Amino acid sequence: MKSMASSPPDQLFGVRNSFYVGAYQAAITSSQSLPAHDLSPDDLLERDALLYRSYLAIGSHQLVVNEIGPSAATPLQAVKLLAVYLSGDAANKESVVSRLQDLLGDPAVGSNPILRLMAGTVFMHERDYAEALKHTNSSPAGTMELLALNVQIYLQMNRADHAEKQLRVMQQLDEDHTLTQLANAWVDLAMGGSKIQEAHLIFQDLSDKYPTTCMILNGKALCSIHMGNFEEAEALLLESLNKDAKDAETRANLMVCSLNLGKPATRYLK
Repeated sequence: MKSMASSPPDQLFGVRNSFYVGAYQAAITSSQSLPAHDLSPDDLLERDALLYRSYLAIGSHQLVVNEIGPSAATPLQAVKLLAVYLSGDAANKESVVSRLQDLLGDPAVGSNPILRLMAGTVFMHERDYAEALKHTNSSPAGTMELLALNVQIYLQMNRADHAEKQLRVMQQLDEDHTLTQLANAWVDLAMGGSKIQEAHLIFQDLSDKYPTTCMILNGKALCSIHMGNFEEAEALLLESLNKDAKDAETRANLMVCSLNLGKPATRYLK
């Protein structure tokens, strides 16, 4: 094993973690402040992918479509395809799926992890879970993001048992990784019971380490909802709503809280 001294500094560590916890504006600012000459070609590509994925996460789909040109590398083209998919009509979605299938079938680029991640995300949106897993599970060995996406897919399939197996793989690779912690919390929430308290501790730990985001606040609120603490959950969700008034997950969870507290929920249906 290499010593810490012999490993070059990970220039993208902060950008990645901001993206993982939902601090998308921080990820955008950090990625734009990284000088290109300090990054390897692979890091440069990953930086740009994280930048554009952060723009997608805040709803700036057209910006991504406009800025990624036809000569951009395949991973960025895959991010652009996700942008088109998220912003387009049914015909656009069909063309995105078809184009992704073509890229995935190309031996020269089909194994690229960013391409597989974008494809898995699109197929998950399509509820074509078998097709999603075909690409997120395929060799070479998956990245932490691909493994985390597998966890999400299995949870959407109501297969917490398979999600837990994926989590074990992540824990063996890097137990302290932010995505491992998040995946652990997702699985705990799905399993319920005494696991809810463990999920709450994970979200609390993340909120101590990182800026408080809608993602973290919703995670803590979901734990409170599961434990029947609706007033506590409502306070967390109102804080989240102040950060992003358009966040769909926050609004959906606020409706649940309002109904359980006997308050009108229609205000969150806009």
